[in-house]
Amino acid sequence: MRLRVDLVPQPDLTYSDVVLVVDVIRATTTAAAFLEAGAKELYLTASRETARNFKDHDVVIAGEEGGLMPAGFDFGNSPREALGAAVGSKIVVMSTTNGTKAAHLAANSARHVLLASLYNAHAAARLAHDLASEEVAVLCAGKEGRIGLDDTYTAGVLAEFLQIMGSYDLEDGALTALATRRTYPDPSEPLHLSGAAQALRQVGLEADVAFCAQIAASPAVPLLEGRVGEALIFRRGQRSNGSQSQIPAV
Repeated sequence: MRLRVDLVPQPDLTYSDVVLVVDVIRATTTAAAFLEAGAKELYLTASRETARNFKDHDVVIAGEEGGLMPAGFDFGNSPREALGAAVGSKIVVMSTTNGTKAAHLAANSARHVLLASLYNAHAAARLAHDLASEEVAVLCAGKEGRIGLDDTYTAGVLAEFLQIMGSYDLEDGALTALATRRTYPDPSEPLHLSGAAQALRQVGLEADVAFCAQIAASPAVPLLEGRVGEALIFRRGQRSNGSQSQIPAV
């Protein structure tokens, strides 16, 4: 099995098998938190305008613009807010600057697309390993077209978990991610050093970074199930046997 990590999205990237999309600060962390809060489905849109078109009595919209909640939205992109949100049995439509666009890129060609973060790292790696037949790829959303330290580190954590589960041939991106992971034993350090965290500090949302630095705290993994219009539909993925595996020590 191959393990591939793309450190920044590129328009010409294609995928043959399973992709773990990572935008740890904050979209993929927030997506898992919404599912934990009871959301029925997540719709990911590539633009805020498309997200607004979905709003209804049983649909809420979440996202960010410059780190803050856009006008007319119900929620921002804070995983702390999402975990406590009253979204039981509702559809949550999300649109963010980097993460939702990366998910759309992966969905253009991949057989399976999962949303991964440190928060659900073990569950996401396990589900990806179960689904894959030839390759697991990690697509880092980065920050506005540039490599993000936070996402690269998260890809390294996912790579570590995947290697516990099976034998993988590693390409250079995966080796880079693993080297980054081994440079920082404490996840708080690379996340707080990242450009994404610096941007949140400027708008008073630094507490979200500490939430995003939790490793393997959630079993909720958003898994792509289909499309509606321009939106990708994600539901909570389940292992084929429905079991929950032990989370190894980090």
